[in-house]
Amino acid sequence: MSNISFEDIFKSSILEKTSNFSVIDSLIGLLVAFGVGLFIYYVYKKTFSGVIYSHTFNISLIIISMATALIIIGISSNVLLSLGMVGALSIVRFRTPIKDPMDLVYLFWAIVSGILCGAGFIVLVILGALLIGMVLILFTNRIKIENPYLLVIKYTNESLEDSLTKTISDHAKKFSVKSKSIMPGNDFEVTYEIRVKENNATFINNISKLDGVKSAIMLSYDGNFTA
Repeated sequence: MSNISFEDIFKSSILEKTSNFSVIDSLIGLLVAFGVGLFIYYVYKKTFSGVIYSHTFNISLIIISMATALIIIGISSNVLLSLGMVGALSIVRFRTPIKDPMDLVYLFWAIVSGILCGAGFIVLVILGALLIGMVLILFTNRIKIENPYLLVIKYTNESLEDSLTKTISDHAKKFSVKSKSIMPGNDFEVTYEIRVKENNATFINNISKLDGVKSAIMLSYDGNFTA
C-alpha cells in the first residue's frame, strides 16, 4: 500500500491548472472583442431612433463583449471551472428594465460576439458582425415606423360619440376603442388607439372644439396598455 504524502494531496497548484493558458491567444481574443464591441457601439449610435440616447448603455456593450470573451477564455481549458462559473452566474439577476426590444438585440449581439471571441472563432465573429451591422443599418434607416398613439377624450354628452368616431376615421389610418368609462357627474371618458396619417395630429384641435368635449389628450403609445 503506497503512502500519500502532504505534497501529493496539494500537487496541483494554481499555476499547473493554468498551464494551457496562452497569453497571445487571450490578447487576440480580447482585442477582437474590443474591436467588435466598438463596431456594435457605432451601429447602435447610428441606428438609434429614440428620444433619449444612453451613452452609458452603449459603452456597456463594449464591456459586455470583452467581459464575456474573458470568461470564455478562462473556462475554455478547465471543465471544473466552467461548471463552477455556470453555477455562479445562475444566481446573478439583472433587474435593469429593457424598454426597447432593439436594446435586447444589441445586448444579445454583444454577448454572442464575446463568446465567439473567447472561443477563438475570430473569422466567424467578424463576418457575423459585418452582416448583422449591415442589416441593422439598412433596415432601421430605410423602414419607416408608424408609431401608434392613445387618444383620451373626456366629454359630457353621449351623443358626441358618432361625431368623435367620424372625425377620427377621417384623419386616422386605423383606430380602435381601448376603453370607455363613465365618470361621476355623467362625464364620459373614452380611449382610442389610433395611427394617424402622415403623423398629422392637428385634428385633435377640431375634436377639442366640439361642444361637450372637456379635454382631448394624445399620448405616444408603445403597445402596452393597462385599463
